[in-house]
Amino acid sequence: MTLPQTGYTPTAEDRASLDAWFEHYDALCTERDVERMADQAVFPLNLISDDSAGNGRSAQWDRRRFVETMTHVMGDGSQQVTFRNTRTPVFLSASLAVVFTHSTVTAGDQVHEADYADVLVRKDGAWAFQTMIQSGWGDNL
Repeated sequence: MTLPQTGYTPTAEDRASLDAWFEHYDALCTERDVERMADQAVFPLNLISDDSAGNGRSAQWDRRRFVETMTHVMGDGSQQVTFRNTRTPVFLSASLAVVFTHSTVTAGDQVHEADYADVLVRKDGAWAFQTMIQSGWGDNL
């Protein structure tokens, strides 16, 4: 994949800090620690998707809505869930990144693949996601 030219060349620390953030977030997802997952976001959180009619949709969630929805999405913990993600970050600056992810989620004997993007911001040295973009969820927004 050829990355778009943004005028900013990330440093090794930029990439390492973003990779470490995602490693931590993925661990929280595996643990289904939704409250700590929410700690990794900037609220209101923007969500962008499309609905079953093919229309683009967007919403803003507060922390409560994120926790309620992700608690439902992540399940009750009765099955082990593993994530295998391949990420391609595009740094717009040292504090803004759009990250494209190909994710393979295995829950029990079911495997789901998805592609999505996140917009992350870095404030006071810490990354946080601010926008989640994924197709197919618009009817739930």
